[in-house]
Amino acid sequence: MAAKFDRKWRLFLLVLGFCLQILAGKDFYAILGVTRNASKKEIKKAYRKLAMKWHPDKHPDDEKAHEMFHDLSTAYEALSDDEKRKIYDAHGEEGLKKMAGENGHDPFDSFNSFFGGFNFHFGGSDHSHRRDTPKGADIVMDLDVTLEELYTGEFIEVMRYKPESETIPGTRKCNCRQEMRTTQLGPGRFQMAQEEVCDECPAVKYVNKMKKLEVEIEPGMIDGQECSRFVGEGEPHIDGDPGDLKFIIKEQRHPRFYRDGMTLYTNVTVSLVDALNGFEMDIQHLDGHKVRVTREKITWPGATIKKKEQGMPSYDNNNLFGDLFITFDVDFPRGTLDDEEKEAVTKLLKQKSSQTVYNGL
Repeated sequence: MAAKFDRKWRLFLLVLGFCLQILAGKDFYAILGVTRNASKKEIKKAYRKLAMKWHPDKHPDDEKAHEMFHDLSTAYEALSDDEKRKIYDAHGEEGLKKMAGENGHDPFDSFNSFFGGFNFHFGGSDHSHRRDTPKGADIVMDLDVTLEELYTGEFIEVMRYKPESETIPGTRKCNCRQEMRTTQLGPGRFQMAQEEVCDECPAVKYVNKMKKLEVEIEPGMIDGQECSRFVGEGEPHIDGDPGDLKFIIKEQRHPRFYRDGMTLYTNVTVSLVDALNGFEMDIQHLDGHKVRVTREKITWPGATIKKKEQGMPSYDNNNLFGDLFITFDVDFPRGTLDDEEKEAVTKLLKQKSSQTVYNGL
């Protein structure tokens, strides 16, 4: 009897959980393929990858892809915002809908913050049209990036004021071109001349609008590398498409590490006591993990050790790492030793007095 009751109770709980899941709405974490404790960076990375995969331009006739793209944008909008994420975690999708009211969300807004929003194409039949359409100038901007961000990867938010056109009353000349016109001067006499011909287009004005862009810094990127291109976020063109906005990495000087490709270098100064007796220490790496350094033999000024795979990650394969080279200097005590101390040092070191002059460059 008890076993039968237990089975019924488990079945009831299973059905109840299923019903609650339906009432709560869609599982945004599952849609993005992340865990419930995923960081904001992991959420952004997952959305960026999946949004490219399911963009409607790649699947123009696939309703499932369009629905998936919409769900991805809805999930990202909720989970990338701390306040909305708290509400979703507590009350599900229905709780978010009650908070938002009737305000809808354009699924392309999130996508545009990562890639730009004007005429974004994945290929197709309108390439020839794009070649014929005038385009505004591209904008190239340096982006200050820390060595920590280049080691772990990061998303950097950039606020940009972009001039956008708005229609105003009136018209303007547009699409002007040179055409040949023929005029009859008399019987059998004609004159041909070039003439500028223009269309009539609505008048426009430019208004600066603020946009948030998400620039992805991938692990292993280097100074001077183009890290992101935002389509249509460059200079506008009154009769065509705006140019693109490109971000170029400008690596910031680091107080502890110097980088050369995948190799990292750092310097450590130790006391004379540690140099003679040996020591153990930890060096905090760029992502916070500790690199253990143990020296049992004497450390001299300029001594260098190599820590394998403790350098920068490879941009092409983030599972590969360069090496870390640690060069030591010795902090000698200041002052003067008395005769007794000098004799004790000489006996201890068992080293003869020696001076050598040479070119050290």
